[in-house]
Amino acid sequence: MEFQDDITSPLVGEDEKEDYNRPSTSSSSPAIESPELENSPVPQVALTVPTTDDPTLPVLTFRMWVLGTLSCVVLSFLNQFFWYRTEPLTITAISAQIAVVPLGHLMASTITDRVFFKDTRWEFTLNPGPFNVKEHVLITIFANSGAGTVYAIHIVTAVKVFYKEKFTFLVSIIVVITTQVLGFGWAGIFRRYLVEPASMWWPANLVQVSLFRALHEKEERSKGGLTRIQFFLIAFVCSFAYYVFPGYLFPMVTSLSWICWIFPNSVLAQQLGSGLYGLGIGAIGIDWATISSYLGSPLASPWFATANVAVGFVVVMYVLTPITYWLNVYKAKTFPIFSDELFTSTGQIYNITSIIDSNFHLDLEAYEKNGPLYLSTFFAMTYGVGFAALTATVSHVALFHGREVWEQSKSAFQEKTMDIHTRLMTRYKQVPELWFVIILIANIAVTIFACEYYNDQLQLPWWGVLLACGLAFFFTLPIGIITATTNQTPGLNIITEYIIGYMYPGRPVANICFKVYGYISMTQAVTFLQDFKLGHYMKIPPRTMFMAQVVGTLIAGLVYLGTAWWLMETITDLCDTSSTIWTCPADRVFYDASVIWGLIGPLRIFGALGTYEAINWFFLAGAILPVLVWLAHKAFPKQEWIRLINMPVLIGATGMMPPATAVNYSSWIIVGFLSGFVAYRYRRDWWQRHNYVLSGALDAGLAFMGVLLYLCLGLEDISLSWWGTNLDGCPLATCPTAKGVMVEGCPVYS
Repeated sequence: MEFQDDITSPLVGEDEKEDYNRPSTSSSSPAIESPELENSPVPQVALTVPTTDDPTLPVLTFRMWVLGTLSCVVLSFLNQFFWYRTEPLTITAISAQIAVVPLGHLMASTITDRVFFKDTRWEFTLNPGPFNVKEHVLITIFANSGAGTVYAIHIVTAVKVFYKEKFTFLVSIIVVITTQVLGFGWAGIFRRYLVEPASMWWPANLVQVSLFRALHEKEERSKGGLTRIQFFLIAFVCSFAYYVFPGYLFPMVTSLSWICWIFPNSVLAQQLGSGLYGLGIGAIGIDWATISSYLGSPLASPWFATANVAVGFVVVMYVLTPITYWLNVYKAKTFPIFSDELFTSTGQIYNITSIIDSNFHLDLEAYEKNGPLYLSTFFAMTYGVGFAALTATVSHVALFHGREVWEQSKSAFQEKTMDIHTRLMTRYKQVPELWFVIILIANIAVTIFACEYYNDQLQLPWWGVLLACGLAFFFTLPIGIITATTNQTPGLNIITEYIIGYMYPGRPVANICFKVYGYISMTQAVTFLQDFKLGHYMKIPPRTMFMAQVVGTLIAGLVYLGTAWWLMETITDLCDTSSTIWTCPADRVFYDASVIWGLIGPLRIFGALGTYEAINWFFLAGAILPVLVWLAHKAFPKQEWIRLINMPVLIGATGMMPPATAVNYSSWIIVGFLSGFVAYRYRRDWWQRHNYVLSGALDAGLAFMGVLLYLCLGLEDISLSWWGTNLDGCPLATCPTAKGVMVEGCPVYS
């Protein structure tokens, strides 16, 4: 089936159109008249994104629907299936982006090209011609919906598996679908600010754009060189073959903590050197899954953003954490230096079930008997930097992007200056803002109904839904600007937990529902906007893009939930710490947060009745630091490096820790330096042709070998046991160092 999107204002004649599938002889489209608009002002975009468009290419084809739906279903199933594992494996959309190419060409060559209902308004064909790049982009948009994870599944897992309380499948569906689709409302409203301006360039999209070009453009091989597709295939095969070592034969390469090998009996040395349970000094992971699993591909991160992450990581991990630990702030030495567990004052794991009453609320009498809850030094520190990152985001965007936001607001009512990509997209019908508003209102209405009707399960009142939506709406623009320019996304998870924890304490499910509606609707909006920008770069009709996003999101939500429900019903030791495979690290962090913020509440942890009240000063610090950078920039305007200090990214660098560990960060920073600084500055030609292609190849090779290893060996529980399968080799890194604290396997200091 083929439907041609309406073209409202063609900029080129039929004889002037360039075929995207053949090499372009010009760097700009003949439609562009002004020389200054020939390419994007962002160098990375100008080097990567094509400046041509062929609006006659069929988009909504039969093979697009088949391959797009298949990609979405397969990725959704596999990502949720691997999400509960001790070492979660995320299969990115790039894997599907590559896998569908031969299938698309096969369908184009074998399916009938007969035209049905010819010369009528119902005319269509199953095979409109060669498999083209625009179909491929839409298939990838479907695949993007199935990549990553559906955050609302954490709610289902926390309630059913950890709290062991009632949570029906119908309520689960409502929560999953509404949280996934709610972000469309914000995305539609903020398109003019976050998609159309050239300065909002969304670095992560350049990996996929580069790969599309490698897979579809015909390219002459230079003497002694490689075409991009040849380079991709070589890198893909190498990545595929290599992952058998970290994935099965030699898992230790995921974290080579050599300091622990030199000092096998020293708690201090292992606290310093462990890449998984300590500060990770000197630890390195030579495994792409270790490098890219939490922060994304370092090859897609601009160097200034990588540098900000590096500085933030060093300050938090190697300055603040050691100082607070060895000064024994908040009894820090009683607990491991790096842990996401919850402890009693004596260093034992806190028994959460003992402080829950029969109505699934906090039992105050039991809590007072057990004593206050304590966190490890680093876990407490991450909450502090989370507070600071939030206020820094608002302050930074107001100071450095306030004028730009104001100009964009005014330009909505007048003629605006457009770069070449926005200019080319004016030929297509835009999605009316009313469509997004209708989706937004309908989702809010359904959510309020569910929270009121199923209040015994969700606990969240109607005003909580509206407040969560208000927070998401307010923060989508500033966080979208940060993501669109740095490839790093500050989160709202901590502030949403904080607010509802104060306003509605003692109700853990209400807390996590508020967090998901407030945090994920914003995150989903950013994801949708990123996809909009990908379609913008690849010149996909906006209404077609909108359709693919809506359908893909609905399919992904249902498959994710179905897979998770099946696993929860069939795996007896799911999320149990005694399990060798299914320990659910991310879900455990989510559960811990629900205890801290929802069950016990911030008043008894970070408030006047709590141990960690001083951490609230991080809010003020986060608001002030961007002001200092802005003043420095004004005082020294010629020092361009000052403007590149991005406090939301720098402060929030460790926002993924835990469950991310030190070795994830150190390895990511090293590769980001080699790509974004060394290769970009000294090997610009190589970087332009191969950097993003290499990122896609590494992702794809890892994903295909990871699935193959599990199907061939994991399902049969065939494993190896030798010193190379010891992931870290630092058993003492989790030991406390306070006097008299007894933990199994650890020395007791007197």
